[in-house]
Amino acid sequence: MKIMAMRFSIYMLLVLSVYFISNCPVNLAHRNEDDPTIKTMEEFSGYPIHESHFLNSLSSLSVDAETLQKQIDELSSFSDSPAPSVTRILYSEKDVLSRRTGSEPELAPVSTGSHTDAIPYSGKYDGVVGVLGAIEAINVLKRSSFKPKRSLDVIMFTSEEPTRFGIGCLGSRLLAGSKELAQQLEKTVDGQNVSFFYAAKSAGYMNVEKLSTVFLEKGSYSAFVELHIEQGPILEEEATSIGIVTAIAAPASIKVDFEGTGGHAGAVLMPKRNDAGLAAAELALAVEKHVLESGSIDTVGTVGILELHPGAINSIPSKSHLEIDTRDIDEERRNSVIDKIYESALSISKRRGVKLSEYKIVNQDPPALSDELIIKAAESASQELELTYKKMISRAYHDALFMARVSPMGMIFIPCYKGYSHKPEEFATIDHIADGVKVLALTLAKLSLS
Repeated sequence: MKIMAMRFSIYMLLVLSVYFISNCPVNLAHRNEDDPTIKTMEEFSGYPIHESHFLNSLSSLSVDAETLQKQIDELSSFSDSPAPSVTRILYSEKDVLSRRTGSEPELAPVSTGSHTDAIPYSGKYDGVVGVLGAIEAINVLKRSSFKPKRSLDVIMFTSEEPTRFGIGCLGSRLLAGSKELAQQLEKTVDGQNVSFFYAAKSAGYMNVEKLSTVFLEKGSYSAFVELHIEQGPILEEEATSIGIVTAIAAPASIKVDFEGTGGHAGAVLMPKRNDAGLAAAELALAVEKHVLESGSIDTVGTVGILELHPGAINSIPSKSHLEIDTRDIDEERRNSVIDKIYESALSISKRRGVKLSEYKIVNQDPPALSDELIIKAAESASQELELTYKKMISRAYHDALFMARVSPMGMIFIPCYKGYSHKPEEFATIDHIADGVKVLALTLAKLSLS
């Protein structure tokens, strides 16, 4: 397939539209007139089955599970870490080699997709199920000879993970029209001081300076639906096949730096110390304290990065750096936790005699609610496919969070082993993936006819 052309080639930096539905004649000689799914299909599609538009009911969908699993396995081989872990950093050689490109159709009002980049030493299902599974969902509809009223697009977003440049959901944020991010990327560099623009150009993307050309107006799509592993244990523990997401938690990221005086670990007595490392440790515990005091199980906080300088066992840390992630489905409650973390950072700085040299809120995004029509479409699809399902919130954030700023949004979850994600043990059975693909296919079909 050839690289698509839409506006400027910069669109490839953010999102790849890799498939759209076409139609073909079918042979209905062996159709069962008494099949109870025929009536469902006719009511659902608006077409009588005998008009040669459908091979069978969409509630009897067939997923090519063997090929899909092979594709997932093959994609996982594009990694900078040994199997079974997967490391695929934005614009790295392995990231570029794994790309799938396709022709660009006219404006497509219904879309689906996810991402394929992976944090260091993660698994092979996060995001990938929503890209390869989406392509298979389109193939399912094609094999069923389903004719949509609206075209369907599969989207692959870049940089959903914040690993390289510290910005999560970079592609979907820009599609949603983030002018602030476009300006920020002009001076953004990674840990090796490589600029975002240089990395993108090295990966083959031209005209990257024209990021504003990819901004989408609200209503550009009539719907966006993302298929994803749950990344939590609920569906597996409850033996439920499908999760229908009603809301995505609001994430916020904070960077904090303390500066002390440092010194020899043996020569400087404890009362004389201004230890930036202990200031960081105390703030990390304060994060946990403020999150637990929120009173809600939906409030979470994580200190995912804690770095000390100079990093020697016999040297008192003179500098410390923390990166904090806190999220909630309630924006006001989440923001209250952020305020308390800042107050703690100030008091710790004063009490320990260290300088709070930076307290930066990198992003502070609002939560997103799934569209009621998409929720109902996914519910109906699950029921018609006789799959168990439950409504649930997503505590992890996804590209769908930002696509909600462009169009009505929804998500479909499938179970994953023990809820593991972002680690090599991440796993989803091919049967669960196939169920998710079927629900996605039928949901897209319903939305395409609305």
